[in-house]
Amino acid sequence: MKTGSIFSQRFSWLLTAGILVGVWLGGCQAQTGNNLERDNDKPRVVSTSTIIADLTTQVGGDEIEHQGILQPGSDPHVYEPTPKDNIALEKADLIFYNGYNLEPGLIKMMNATGNQAEKFAVGEVVKPLDYEYKGQKEPDPHVWGDAKNAILMVKAIRDRLSELSPEDKAEFTNNAAQLTKKLERLDRWINQQIATIPEEQRKLVTTHDAFQYYAHAYNLKIIGTLIGISTEEQPSAQTVKQLTDSIQKANVPAIFAETTINPKLIQTVAEEAGVQLASQQLYSDSIGAPGSEGDSYLKMLVTNTKTIVEALGGKYQDFAE
Repeated sequence: MKTGSIFSQRFSWLLTAGILVGVWLGGCQAQTGNNLERDNDKPRVVSTSTIIADLTTQVGGDEIEHQGILQPGSDPHVYEPTPKDNIALEKADLIFYNGYNLEPGLIKMMNATGNQAEKFAVGEVVKPLDYEYKGQKEPDPHVWGDAKNAILMVKAIRDRLSELSPEDKAEFTNNAAQLTKKLERLDRWINQQIATIPEEQRKLVTTHDAFQYYAHAYNLKIIGTLIGISTEEQPSAQTVKQLTDSIQKANVPAIFAETTINPKLIQTVAEEAGVQLASQQLYSDSIGAPGSEGDSYLKMLVTNTKTIVEALGGKYQDFAE
C-alpha cells in the first residue's frame, strides 16, 4: 500500500473520530450544563422563594423541569434579582411566587418580562392575616407558618401543574396526596408539642414579624418583634427600649433570632432584658441549606417547633415523618 494512501486513511479516521467525540461532548454539555437550557419536553417551572420551591419540587417530582431562584438562607424581602433570574423567568412555562409582596424585587422583574407564561401567587390562596404598616392594613405574606395553609398551597400547586401538563396529572395528584398526609400529621404534632409549654410561658419574641400565622394556629402569644414584616426596616433606639420593657413585663423565658437576619441586635435586646436568647435560630423566610436541620419546609417547621418548645419550657417528642 502506498504511503500517501495510508496517510489519507488515517487522517480520515482521525477526522471521523474527532467529529464523534465533539458530538458526544456536546451532548454531555447539554445534559449537565445550565439548567435553564431545555434538554427535554418537560414543562419548565420556576419558583421564587425556597419554601414555594420545596413544595413544588415535591409535587412536581420528575415530571417537570424545575428551578428555584432564591437560595436557602436568602431573604426574599430584600433580594435583588440578577440578569440570570430574568433569563429563568423569561423561559418559564409557569412561574410560582408567594405573593402578598413577600418578594418585591422578583415580583417587579416577573411582571416586567415579556413572557406570557402563567404567573401564580401560591401564598395568596390563603386568606391573609393583616398587619399595620404606616397606618395602613396590609396582608401578612408569611402564610406558611400554619401547616394547614401549606396544605392549601400544595393543592394549588397540584392544580396548576395539572393544567400545565395534563398527561402527568395522576403523578402530581399522588405526590400531593402523600405530602398532604405528612403535613396533616405535622399540624397535629405541632399542636401537641406546643401544649407541653406552661400556658403562662407560651409567648413569642422574634427578630421580625414572621410568625403571626404560626402563633395564631398553635396558641402562642406574640409579645413583640424587633422589626416589622419587612427585614428592610431598621429598629430605632426607642423600639429596642419598648421591646425590652415588654419582654421584662411579660416575663418570657427566652427570645429568638432568625437564620436570615443578623442576630446582633436581638442579642443586645436579650442582654438588656436579662433573658435567654435561644441557642437555635428560627427559620423564618427561607428553608435551610442542604444537610441542615431545616432543609425542607416540613423539617423547617419541625426544627422551629423543637426550638420554641425547648426554649419556653416544654418537652417535645420527635416527629415521625
